[in-house]
Amino acid sequence: MHYELLFSFVLATAALAISPGPDNIYVLIQSITNGKKYGLATVAGLISGCIFHTTFLAFGVSAVIKENDTLFFYIKLFGAFYLLYLAYKVFKGDSRILLCNENVHKKSLSQLFKQGFIMNVLNPKVSIFFLAFFPGFLFSDSLSTVFQFYVLGFIFMFVSLILFSSIAILAGSISDYIKKNKNLGVVLKWLQIIVFIGIAILILL
Repeated sequence: MHYELLFSFVLATAALAISPGPDNIYVLIQSITNGKKYGLATVAGLISGCIFHTTFLAFGVSAVIKENDTLFFYIKLFGAFYLLYLAYKVFKGDSRILLCNENVHKKSLSQLFKQGFIMNVLNPKVSIFFLAFFPGFLFSDSLSTVFQFYVLGFIFMFVSLILFSSIAILAGSISDYIKKNKNLGVVLKWLQIIVFIGIAILILL
């Protein structure tokens, strides 16, 4: 058991969860516009969708590992370069955090849950990200890879659930803080870049 890999995975997941992206910004806007429980319903849907991607990864990649170690090496290599590509995309992107809540229509809790779930499940970028992110953090030489992928998946969901829920509950304070601190977007932008590059290096090594 390589516990340092699990600890690194938790830190990387937390850093990614608090960095401004479409999912947590959407949660923030729903909470600001409609109330905390609507933000939490969105969070529940988004996190539930991760089960699909975890299952797809666990059984798909685990089969590859059993059949061909060389192919798995190329999967990890792809993961490292994809994460470096994401770091480049963040670097080239805008560092401003835009909280535009115009034309946000109020939906029921069940509608927001379903929308969050569908947003996650039907987003192919999530599957690609899981494929790039998870294989570098397999933490045991004896446990089955399917089990390890599920452990990583549930850690990812748990950490994201805690941080996304915090964003929903503290939406008002967070939005005020973002508006007052114009340089926060730059800090979070470079946090994302460092995390992506750090994970890529870990996978390559």
